[in-house]
Amino acid sequence: MSLALRGIGELLTNDPAWGDGPVGRRRRAALVVDEGLVAWVGDDADCPAADESVDVAGAAVVPGFVDSHTHLVFAGERSDEFEARLAGERYDGGGIMRTVRATRSATSSDLRRDAHRRRAAMRANGTTTVEAKSGYALDLVGEIRLCEISAEVADAATFLGAHVVPAEFAADRAAYVDLVRGPMLAACAPHVQWADVFCDRGAFDADEARVILLAARAAGLGLRLHGNQIAPGPGVRLAVELGAQSVDHCTHLDDEDVAALAGSSTVATLVPGAEFSTRSAYAPARRLLDAGATIALATDCNPGTSYVTSMPFVIALAVREMGLSVDEAVLAATLGGARALARRDVGHLAPGARADLSVLDAPRVAHLAYRPGEALVARSLRGGVAADGAAAARTVPL
Repeated sequence: MSLALRGIGELLTNDPAWGDGPVGRRRRAALVVDEGLVAWVGDDADCPAADESVDVAGAAVVPGFVDSHTHLVFAGERSDEFEARLAGERYDGGGIMRTVRATRSATSSDLRRDAHRRRAAMRANGTTTVEAKSGYALDLVGEIRLCEISAEVADAATFLGAHVVPAEFAADRAAYVDLVRGPMLAACAPHVQWADVFCDRGAFDADEARVILLAARAAGLGLRLHGNQIAPGPGVRLAVELGAQSVDHCTHLDDEDVAALAGSSTVATLVPGAEFSTRSAYAPARRLLDAGATIALATDCNPGTSYVTSMPFVIALAVREMGLSVDEAVLAATLGGARALARRDVGHLAPGARADLSVLDAPRVAHLAYRPGEALVARSLRGGVAADGAAAARTVPL
């Protein structure tokens, strides 16, 4: 059954061939969905007939958000750490082991239930594609469990056995690296598409990260990397060297890091929710874009440094704190995230794309930053049907 969305006040297609500017903006537009795909885009006056037609009464429509960096599967919470940072303490990554202890002791049913709740909250805020990582067990059996649950709850799953070195291996880091790149990787690889390493101060150095990522590549996994979050370091350039699809955080960059990203296909995934929560300097999004790098925006949803499920909040932070225009931020939260996950079918609304979109309770896309904290997603479609957990329709009768 085909569906026409008519009376769209502002439509972002994210394809210059189908509208104005980099975001492919159309006004007084319409869009037809058929068999889960975008079948037609154009002026409302020219909209072809469809089996069902809905007038969205001048609302703005955007592609579904693509959240390419999350840690959805975990137990426990660390709000006391958040309060301590507000009182002046600096983030050093040390709290990860608190979540590891809580996650190891949680039941699988509890982990699944809570991960699905977070995923539903994301969908209610317009996220139609999401990635999820393991990394809060750091032992063989536990990482398998987290990879399995991540694959169930998310559209893309990532093995992050190399999050930090667990306490029981503190005296023998090399043994843990061997475990991660050997038996742990072999057991987790069937459940995931990606492998990730936290290459930063207090986590893994460049040599350790390289051997793990090379083993992951040999196992057929795509590569991702946490880099340059806590301090300047080799993470960004290692990601570029290995052809990683994405390097995430990118808070502390020098000119060589920026040039390396600009000259590569590696996406710089920025997570301003983490800077907001840790009271850190924001990643240099403006420098990266001006240099020609591709950026994505993601929530980094996790219990310690960014307990965020709202991509509109991330967009508002990027506009207010990182020097991006609304169009640039929305593009990074949609098409940028799709590129970070090597997805061509999502993040845009040109004909042939998967019909993942959000109808906003607003006449212009700028309201995503103009009205931070409001529930602006009236309804989302995922593959042309109502996304699970979508907010109840208000002014939009979908």
